[in-house]
Amino acid sequence: MTSAINKYALLDADALETHFSDFLIDSWSYSAVATFARNEKEFERRYIYREPSRRSATTVAGTAYHAALQKYFEALRDTGSELSISEMQEAAWTIIDDTPANAWKLGKKTPTVDSCIETATKTANALIANFYSERSLYLEEVERILAVELRTDSWLVINGVDIPLPCHGQLDLVVELKDGRRVIIDHKSKTSYTDAQELAYTGAKQAITYALSWEYHNPSLPVDEVWYMENKHSRNKDASPQLHKNVIVLDPDTRRLYEAILYEPLRRMIQATSEPDYLYTINDADPMTDKAELYDFWARTLLADIDDFLFLPEHKRDLISSRRRKVRDASTVTVSPKVIKSFRKHAATFISYELREDMTDQEKIEHTLRMFGILVKVPHTFGSYSSVSYLLEIGAGVMIRNIAQHALDIANALNVSSVRILPSLTVHDGKSYLCVEAPRRSADTLLWDARYLSGTKIPLGLDNFGNPIYWDIANQSTPHMLVCGATGSGKSVCLRSTIEYARLAGVDRIIVLDPKYEFLGTLPGCEIITDIEDIEARMKQLVAEMQSRAKTGGPAEKTLIVFDEFADAVSSARSGKELDIREKVEVGTKRGPLGFPIPKYEMRVTGREKSLEENLKMLLQKGRSLGYRIIAATQRASTKVITGDAKVNFPVQVCFRVPKAVDSKVVLDEEGAETLAGRGDGLIKSPEYLGTVRFQGFYKS
Repeated sequence: MTSAINKYALLDADALETHFSDFLIDSWSYSAVATFARNEKEFERRYIYREPSRRSATTVAGTAYHAALQKYFEALRDTGSELSISEMQEAAWTIIDDTPANAWKLGKKTPTVDSCIETATKTANALIANFYSERSLYLEEVERILAVELRTDSWLVINGVDIPLPCHGQLDLVVELKDGRRVIIDHKSKTSYTDAQELAYTGAKQAITYALSWEYHNPSLPVDEVWYMENKHSRNKDASPQLHKNVIVLDPDTRRLYEAILYEPLRRMIQATSEPDYLYTINDADPMTDKAELYDFWARTLLADIDDFLFLPEHKRDLISSRRRKVRDASTVTVSPKVIKSFRKHAATFISYELREDMTDQEKIEHTLRMFGILVKVPHTFGSYSSVSYLLEIGAGVMIRNIAQHALDIANALNVSSVRILPSLTVHDGKSYLCVEAPRRSADTLLWDARYLSGTKIPLGLDNFGNPIYWDIANQSTPHMLVCGATGSGKSVCLRSTIEYARLAGVDRIIVLDPKYEFLGTLPGCEIITDIEDIEARMKQLVAEMQSRAKTGGPAEKTLIVFDEFADAVSSARSGKELDIREKVEVGTKRGPLGFPIPKYEMRVTGREKSLEENLKMLLQKGRSLGYRIIAATQRASTKVITGDAKVNFPVQVCFRVPKAVDSKVVLDEEGAETLAGRGDGLIKSPEYLGTVRFQGFYKS
């Protein structure tokens, strides 16, 4: 069979470039024609703007099934051997695993990506199992395999007309039968079988497209039949075969008929893509299109800038942009942009968004919350060394407490372990925002720097907006500070940094109570006490010194007391009877050796020493006006030690990363410290700040 030569195939490269400039597309396919005939607006979205479509679990399963069949028939053609069913499954699973999260179409039965993957895997496994058990339907008549998943670009003559664009196609399988007939086989995964009579009409356009594309490159090997091999993944209740073969015979008469059937929608599609003013219409009755996605695309074509369409072919951008201006100008004369924006916002609420790799973190937050019907914008982002603050502008009618329920969804979108949603609003440039804080990995370190010191204001670090966070030791409302944090959280480094700043701030005396020997020999000029007995004795001396200073009105020498691991020290210090003062007391007389009465003595409790905890409390309560400043630090957020009464004496509360939310509540009266990144990422609550502030602590070696 000799095919007619398409005149456009004879054009040279320069002439072809000029020729293609008149069309919005560079090629056509059976799928494009079928889509145009079904829904013109979907054709515009998919084939002109190249917008990717989200795929359902069954669609991905069908693609995976095709990949498995490709591997099977390639092995059969090349080596004559069959793949095992497990090898076919591995090929299918690779397709499913490689499908990005944003490509899945969520639904009622598959509301998450994980559920989509699970359904696609089960469906693909069922399709492969059906094929493997009934593969004789494919193979019993086959003599040799001519092509597997063959991609073709062909200049076709259809119905006697030279089509001005090449046809791009992919043939699943081309075989030669034992009786010499050549057959194109199309694999189809189905939920239900297509009626054979209906397929004779609906499959006609596809069959003739496949045949002509093959024959353009292989004119001496004409196609006699096209087989549609339908594989139904759900089991037939009557135990009948799962694979059905529907045959379309391509004799000269049916060829002419099928070319006429194909030519009509193809001609209209070619004309539409060459007319700059053509208006592509939406078919609301199309069951194969996501209507919310399609209407959102329609609104974007009227409102968005051309650069917002990321998948446009670069060489068609100017042509499509020029066409868009005409369509947009015509539409916005009768419909205001405000109305279109409102419509798009409404349509977007019906779209189940998943995350694309090219999204910014701000877009990921917006799209994740939109999945749950929560419309927000993230106009501002501020980054620190170990965390980032995202300021969320809340849409009208959104209940803020609903956002807090999706903290883990936001964390999942940002690929972090957790996020912290501030309990109060953040005001920035005179406007209120909801602040979401997320940890981040950073190689940078906020180094200790003397220039951050401001008089008696000791800097603890920088907040996410770049502002220094201070503890003012001259402020009578912030005399003492409580610091808590697990191992590796940055607590000890914070103490070391604070001590160095205190030196520069003019603190006369620094006493470090160090029961775990962490600072021994590393802080020159500081009095460091390590043994618990010595710590108790020194605390007793400090209380006596304080009381003496209060009575005599002596000079208020600036004294900083850093009590590291005070919770462990308090629990291991003397308590109960160990604090009893025992003395020999005369309790009467007794007869002496010569019969004379002599005094009788017994050891009795005559008083009680104050415990370490009591002395610490006295120093906290009375020492503030006498120059004493205390930092109490601990790894254990124990309610037995950090009681409500104890926290009253620590107006400044700092918490670095802790293991559990309850630990954060003990220190700060709120959750959040369990979400911190460690390495100096901290929270501070102080009378000098509104609410709890996140900051990055300075590093001092």
